[in-house]
Amino acid sequence: MNRKQKAAAVAIAAVMATGALAGCDALTTTDISKDYAQVIAEVDLTRSEEFKPGTQYHDLVSGTVEITKRDMVASYVASGYSLQQQYGWTYADTFTQIAESLVSRQVFVQYAKVYLAENGDADGNTYTVEAYKSYVEDFKTKNPNASADAVEAAGIEYFLTDAEKYQAQYDLMSSFNSSLDSLEEELIALEEDDHNHTADSDVRTRPTGAETESEDYYPAVVNGKMNYGIYTGRESAADLGEYEKVEGSRVSTRKKAYVGYLANLRANELVDKGEDTTNVYSLNYYQLQLRSSYEAALISKLSDKLEKEAEAALDKAWSDKQFAIDLENQKTSYSRDRSAFESALDGMSDSSFVLSPNDSGYGFVLNILLPFSDLQTQQLDEASSDFGDENGNKFTARANLLRQIKATDQRDTWFTGHDDFSYEAGADAFRGADNDPERTYLFFENSFSAEAEDGAPAKYEKLKNYYGQYTFNGVVEKTEDEDGDVEYTITPNDVTIDGFLAEMKAYLGKAGLEVTSDPAYTDDYKTQYFANENYYYDADVTDPDGTEHKAGAVDYSKFIYEMGKVSSFNGSEVFTASNPYNANEIFLENTAENTAFSVINELSFAYNTDTAGLNSYLGYSVSPFKTSYMSEFEYAAQLAVKNGAGTYVVVPTDYGWHIIYCTFSFADAKEGNAFTFDFDQRDVEGTFSYNYYETLKATAVSQAASAMQTEMINTYVDACSTIYESRFADLMNLGN
Repeated sequence: MNRKQKAAAVAIAAVMATGALAGCDALTTTDISKDYAQVIAEVDLTRSEEFKPGTQYHDLVSGTVEITKRDMVASYVASGYSLQQQYGWTYADTFTQIAESLVSRQVFVQYAKVYLAENGDADGNTYTVEAYKSYVEDFKTKNPNASADAVEAAGIEYFLTDAEKYQAQYDLMSSFNSSLDSLEEELIALEEDDHNHTADSDVRTRPTGAETESEDYYPAVVNGKMNYGIYTGRESAADLGEYEKVEGSRVSTRKKAYVGYLANLRANELVDKGEDTTNVYSLNYYQLQLRSSYEAALISKLSDKLEKEAEAALDKAWSDKQFAIDLENQKTSYSRDRSAFESALDGMSDSSFVLSPNDSGYGFVLNILLPFSDLQTQQLDEASSDFGDENGNKFTARANLLRQIKATDQRDTWFTGHDDFSYEAGADAFRGADNDPERTYLFFENSFSAEAEDGAPAKYEKLKNYYGQYTFNGVVEKTEDEDGDVEYTITPNDVTIDGFLAEMKAYLGKAGLEVTSDPAYTDDYKTQYFANENYYYDADVTDPDGTEHKAGAVDYSKFIYEMGKVSSFNGSEVFTASNPYNANEIFLENTAENTAFSVINELSFAYNTDTAGLNSYLGYSVSPFKTSYMSEFEYAAQLAVKNGAGTYVVVPTDYGWHIIYCTFSFADAKEGNAFTFDFDQRDVEGTFSYNYYETLKATAVSQAASAMQTEMINTYVDACSTIYESRFADLMNLGN
C-alpha cells in the first residue's frame, strides 16, 4: 500500500476498537470454519534490526502476530459495517482498509509497549522487559488453556494501571449490554405493540452532554470484582450492580436477545462449536474484544505520554508568542476580507477562535421564539395589508394577534420519550415567578449529581451552560401500574409574552442576577403597543450613527416591545464600564457571564420553537450589515449586540415573539480584542485561556503522533508485515 493509504489505515485503526454489534447477515456461506481460520496478514517486528533477537526490547514484541479472517470479520461486525455505510465504501474498499488497519494497529500496539518501557508513562510509572515477561508467564501458568488472544491481552494488561484496566473492561461490558439492550427493546416492542412512548424523532432536542457518562468512569471494584456485569438473562440483573435493565425487560426477553446476539456471531463464525455460551466472558469473541479494548487503552496511554512530552515545550514564553502571532494574523486577514471573518465567526467553537473583530458590531444572540399557533398564522396570512403599504405588510393585524400568543413548555417528551429524564425537584428548585407548588419536576438529575468520593471518577459529566433548576411549567400526573410501567398525564401552562418575561426575570433572580429594563418600555407603552397604527417614518431621519431613513420607510424601532440588560450578580454591578463583560469567562462556571448564559439557554430549551438554535455554540451570529434575517429580527439583534452581552430585546416577526439575548459582542472587546490569553489560567477549565492552551497541546500532540506514525510506516509496516489479499478476495467481491 502507498504512504497515503498507510496513514489512512493507521487512523482507521483507532476507530476499529470495540463497538456496538451491527446487525448483518453472514458474510460467506462456504466452509466458514476453515475459511475464517486463514491468516490474512502477519506482523512481526522482530524482522527489524531494532527488535531482532538479542536486542534490548526483543522480548516485548510478540514475534509473529497472525491476523485471521475471523479477526477481519469481527472488525467488520463491530465497526466496519458502520464505516462502510458512513463513507459509501464498496466491500473492496472496506475490507482493504480493515486489513491495513489491523496491520497498522498491531504495529502501533507493539511499538507502544516498547515506547512505554523506554520512556515510562505520563504519570511517571516505569516498565521493564523482565517484569513484562514475568507477568505474562504468571498468567499462562494460572490459565493453561488460555487462548492466544487472552495471552496477548495479558501482555498488554501489564502496561495498564488498575484504573485503565477496569475502564477498558467496563467499556467492553457496557458495549455488550448496549447491543443486548437494543435487541431486547426491539423484542419488547414487537411483543407488546408498545405505543406508550413518544417516537424518538418527535422527542425534544436535549442539551449537548445531558446524561453523558464520563469517559474515564468505571463502577466500584471490591476484592477484584467490578460492581457491574453483562446481563444475558441467565443471571439475576440485581446481582450486576450498576447495570440497569431496559424498561419492560423480562428474563424471557433478555434470553431471547442473547440468543439473537449469539446467532449473529455464529452466522459470522465468531462462536466456535463446543464453546460454553452460558458464560459470556469465556467466549473467544469476548476475549478477542477484550484484547481489542486493551489495545485501545494502550494506544490512549501512549497518546497521554505524547501529550505530556509535547506540553513540556509549551512554556509561557512560547505560548504567549503563539497567541500574539495568531492575533496579528487574524487582524491582518480579517481587516482585508469581511467574508472570511464572517465565515470564521460562524465556525467559532472551543477549538476555533475569532480573536479580533472585523467590526465591533458583530456578535452572537440566543433567540427564543414564542410562536403563533397554526390558526393565528392562518389568520395573519388571510389578513389585509396595512393601509397604503406598498410592500403588503400586515403589522396592524399582526399586533392584534401577538397579544393572543400562548406559549407552553416544550419539554413534555423528556417525560414520555423512550428515556424518561425527569426527576422530582427539591425544595430549592425554581417553581415559577408565582412559586407554583404544582410545578414539581426537573430534568437530567445525573448531570447535576455530586462528584464521586474517594478520588473515583464521577459517573456523569456535569451538564454545562444549563442552570438546571427550572421546573416543568405545568401539571404532571405520574401513574405506575403493578408491572412498574409508568404513564404521564401532562398539562402545560399557557404563557403570554408578559408571563414569559416575568419567568425570565424571576429565574435570573433565582441565579443571583438582576436585569435593568429600559424605562422607555413602561406598562403604558405596552398597552399602546397593540393599538399602534403607525409603523413608518413620518419624515426623513438620520440616526446618530449616520444611518438615513426616508419618510414612509418602516421604522423598526417601533416593534420593540421591551429591552433591558443584566446589571448585577450577587449584589455586585456587572456588564458596565466599571465591571465590563469578560468574554474570557463565558464558559466559566459561577461567573456572571456563564450564569446568565446558562439561565437563558435553559429557558430556550424550555420554550423555544426555533429548534435550529438549540445547542448552538453562542447562538446565531449577527452582522452589523444587511443579513438574511427578517428585518424586525435583524434590527433587534443588531441593537442587542450594539448594547453588549447581557442585553435582551423583545420583538415580533411573522413567526411570533422573539426574545433575543446577546451572549457575546465585540462591542465589549477590550482594546479591540475579544479574548486575552493568560498562561496562568491554562488549567482553569472553562476559561478562554484553558481552551486556547488545549488547542496548542492538541496541535503539538497531533504533530508528534503524525511523526510517530510516519516513522512506523517507513520503518516497520512494509518491512515487518505481510497482507495476503487472495485469502479475503471473496469478501472484497461481495455485492458484485
